[in-house]
Amino acid sequence: MILEKAIQQSKFKSEHHKVILNLVYTAGLIEAEQTRFFKQYDLSPQQYNVLRILRGQHPNAVCVGLVQERMLDQMSNASRLIEKLKLKNLLTRKECKEDRRQVDVVITNAGLDLLSEIDKEFDKFEAYINCLNTQEANELNALLDKLANQF
Repeated sequence: MILEKAIQQSKFKSEHHKVILNLVYTAGLIEAEQTRFFKQYDLSPQQYNVLRILRGQHPNAVCVGLVQERMLDQMSNASRLIEKLKLKNLLTRKECKEDRRQVDVVITNAGLDLLSEIDKEFDKFEAYINCLNTQEANELNALLDKLANQF
């Protein structure tokens, strides 16, 4: 009923069509809340994703291409995000010694510290998902994996 109220539509072409609309609507709600949450840290959700990727590779430097491949939002411009994070001193960029066309990036201590701070507060954001019990979360993850596998 939430979707129907929000988009003021009570009939759908099919239940499958409603699923698509519901996924888009719910993803929008989650994205808006993520944006609000990360704004207090002067980050976008995409910048946070880059920092998480770099933390996972720390202390190793990684190429921009690897960051782009691992981004949750494949439409994000990793180079632009990296430049913004560099200006905030959350990562460093340097030319790759083996291939001068490639740029390597590494998270800074300031970036690691910021992620630690966010980690302490992230459960407040995650609380929105706690309306699902563990079994429901597992089922939803399996269903989303099944859908994602179609692409």
